[in-house]
Amino acid sequence: MYRPDSPFRSPNPHQLYRNRDRAKIFGVCAGIADFFGIEPIVIRLAAVGGLLFFAMPTLAGYFILALILPGRPKSLYRSAEEEEFWRSVSTKPDVTAAAVRHRFRDLDRRLATLESYVTTREFQLNSAIRDLDR
Repeated sequence: MYRPDSPFRSPNPHQLYRNRDRAKIFGVCAGIADFFGIEPIVIRLAAVGGLLFFAMPTLAGYFILALILPGRPKSLYRSAEEEEFWRSVSTKPDVTAAAVRHRFRDLDRRLATLESYVTTREFQLNSAIRDLDR
């Protein structure tokens, strides 16, 4: 586990945590559900199914995760948009990279439009007229 002040720490806060806010026992199922972006009931049903067919490995795995997973910090993300972005980076990196690439292309196009306007005579004329009004 990385220390918070480590220069090698990933800026991605999307990690597997125990979620004590939505916990039934230790918050392991809720934390796994948060990590994958699904409802906790789905993970809880899978855990119950695991208990029915593989009781000892499921119990051992649950308690080991309860011991080693850190609790989810209160202010993990600044906004819901940031949480959605980091979740998509972890679960669908190719889609996220395409979206970021699209945003940069759009920004580049808008900058080119602005640059072409600033270099026209119309802009220079409008600036000269504004300077006269002052």
